[in-house]
Amino acid sequence: MATIAEFTIPVEGFALGGSIQDAPIAEIEIERLAAHGPDRVMPYAWITAEDFDRVERLLEEDSTVDTFRLISETDDARLYQMDWIERAEVLVNILTEQEGVVLSAVASGGIWNFRALFPERAALSRAYDYAEEIGIRLQITAIYRMEDEREGRFGLSDGQHEAIRVATERGYYDVPRKTSLEELADELEVSHQSLSERLRRAQKALNVNTVLVGEFE
Repeated sequence: MATIAEFTIPVEGFALGGSIQDAPIAEIEIERLAAHGPDRVMPYAWITAEDFDRVERLLEEDSTVDTFRLISETDDARLYQMDWIERAEVLVNILTEQEGVVLSAVASGGIWNFRALFPERAALSRAYDYAEEIGIRLQITAIYRMEDEREGRFGLSDGQHEAIRVATERGYYDVPRKTSLEELADELEVSHQSLSERLRRAQKALNVNTVLVGEFE
C-alpha cells in the first residue's frame, strides 16, 4: 500500500544549512526535485529573502552547493536552479533506491519540512534506516496510507471521511460544542448510534495513520 510520510530534518544536518542560518532567508521552497548520480540532487528552489546579494554570496560558499543559477524572480522571491552535493544522500536514496517521490520540501525556522510518497510502508522504513546510518535523523511527524480514493489518504472510508468532515465543520469538536450528535445524525440521515460508531472508527483510523508514527510494518 502506497504511503505518504511527513518528516523534518534540521538544516545544519542537510543541504543549505550554512546559507539558511547565516542569511536573512525567510523561506526556501522546492519547486521541483530530481536525483542526478549517487550523491547529487538538482532542485529548483524559490528563496524568499531580504538581501539576495548576500544570499548568493553564501550560496557560492556553501559546501552543499556545487552550482546555482537564477531562473526567475518576483518582488520578494527568486527561483534558483541548484546542484546539491554531499548531504543530499538521503534524498537520493528516497528518490532512487526506494522509488519515492518528494511532494513538497520547505525550509524555514532552521528546519527542512518534507512530504514524500513511498510505494509501500517498508520503503519508508528503509529510507529511515538509511538516513540514520549516514548520520541524519529524520523526525517523522505523520504517516498515512494513500488509498484509491482521495478521501482515503488517512485510512478513512468515504462514510467516515464525510462524517468527520461535517462534524468538524459544524463545530462538534469545539469547546463548547456548537452542535449535537443528534443534529449531525439528522443531517447525515443516519441514526445517532451509527454516527457515533462511525466517528469512533474514523478517529481510530486517524490515530493509526497520523499519531502512531515511527512504528513501521
